Amino acid sequence: MIYHGNRFTLRKGISPEDRDAAFESLRNQGRTIPSVRSYTVGPDIGGEYEYGAVFVLADLAGYEEYMNHPAHLHTDRIGLPLVDVFVSFDITDDPDPEVGAKIAEIHRRRYEALPDIAALVSGLGEYTGSAAPGETDRGAASGTAE
Repeated sequence: MIYHGNRFTLRKGISPEDRDAAFESLRNQGRTIPSVRSYTVGPDIGGEYEYGAVFVLADLAGYEEYMNHPAHLHTDRIGLPLVDVFVSFDITDDPDPEVGAKIAEIHRRRYEALPDIAALVSGLGEYTGSAAPGETDRGAASGTAE
């Protein structure tokens, strides 16, 4: 299993309507992407971020489907412009020592194929973790995902 998570803080001045639309889009990912086994979206309790989301995926094929599914891309397009600070992470019980490099490669291909998504990510105030450009290169080199 792969638990793909995001923790984030929104930019100041975001309207409640825009925030709610982005959160509904995140929830829609969980409802409509076939590879999602379960999910949660909501406040990040006890952390340094305002909100978070976690999506549970069975394997790397499901992870790649999730990352490139139209529902996920819609969330990226309407949600990333609202975000200031963002971190992504992946937790897995996959015994493959190359799983981190494989996750990084999924993100590298995604950013290469979808320059509009790569540009939105570049516009974030701060982005770290397993899906961050530059971080994916490091993950591929070290064989780990953050």
